[in-house]
Amino acid sequence: MIPGKLNSSKWIYTVFWVLVTVIFLYDTRYLITKAGLPFFLICAAVRIALLIGLAWINLNILIPRYLFRKRYILYFVWVLLLIAGYLVIQSVYDYYLYGFIIGPNRGGLLSASLLYNFTHTSLYLLLTVALKFSIDWYEQKKLLQEIKMAQLQTEVNFLRSQVNPHFLFNALNNLYALTIKKSDQAPDMVLKLSELMEYMLYESNADEVPLEKEINYLHNYLELEKIRQGNGADIRLTVNGNTEDCRIPPFLILPIVENAFKHGISKIVHHAYLHITIEITEVLTVKVLNNKLNVQQAEESGGIGLANLKKRLDLLYPAAHTLDIMNGAIQHEVILKIDRLC
Repeated sequence: MIPGKLNSSKWIYTVFWVLVTVIFLYDTRYLITKAGLPFFLICAAVRIALLIGLAWINLNILIPRYLFRKRYILYFVWVLLLIAGYLVIQSVYDYYLYGFIIGPNRGGLLSASLLYNFTHTSLYLLLTVALKFSIDWYEQKKLLQEIKMAQLQTEVNFLRSQVNPHFLFNALNNLYALTIKKSDQAPDMVLKLSELMEYMLYESNADEVPLEKEINYLHNYLELEKIRQGNGADIRLTVNGNTEDCRIPPFLILPIVENAFKHGISKIVHHAYLHITIEITEVLTVKVLNNKLNVQQAEESGGIGLANLKKRLDLLYPAAHTLDIMNGAIQHEVILKIDRLC
């Protein structure tokens, strides 16, 4: 049993027995006037101590040894024997208390005491069993949830790790193309790539980063693409709203933009455009609109970028995001909305 579960269970059982004690004291308060305070306290102490001992034996010995091992007959036999032993002790004490301490009216008290103790003991025993199974069910559910969240986080980290090599592969291809052409833009691209790598290696290791840094990263990426494209494409990045209080998982917007370049404006020679709008209100809204070469490209796959994005969104923001992808005849638009970011 883990320490957290042990502590929580101990407190729950403590509260349960305190309530049982209070109920019993209230139910037998008449003994204070009839038998006196000492006998009243002794009666309560004896009954509660016996009930606690009965419950402890059942929960810690009988249930693990017999019930959990599906030895049901032996379990119920031992429970009956346990209750019988309790009845003998408690009923003899009650017979003495009610018969000799309170008064001489002893006729029929033993049988009445047996029936009373049997019903109440069985009830308390069932309550403790129900309480144990409730605690075990809750702890098991909590543990499964923690395991599930750990697995989801592991998968998110794995999916995120795929983004970095994917981007680096594209960036190096861009740089290679410029060096082949002996372009004067190559040094500027190396500087931009260095800034991007610094962000990737040192600033994006957290689960979330400031949205402002992610937008700056995206801006540098677009500058690199402008250098590589060289086709006069109309590339715009517009940010509306306050980004100061917003945080976002790193590289969450990039796959949409990469997909727009890969299947959109990189294949258009003239009048290519890519318009990115980021709006911060109650939700974060990202719109990426670009034109395409022809209708057939509407059915092309977005590669691992968009596939990873969809998985990450499902893992990070279940029921708290929408991702709409609209493939038209001449343009492609993606709208991403995420709640609980700002």
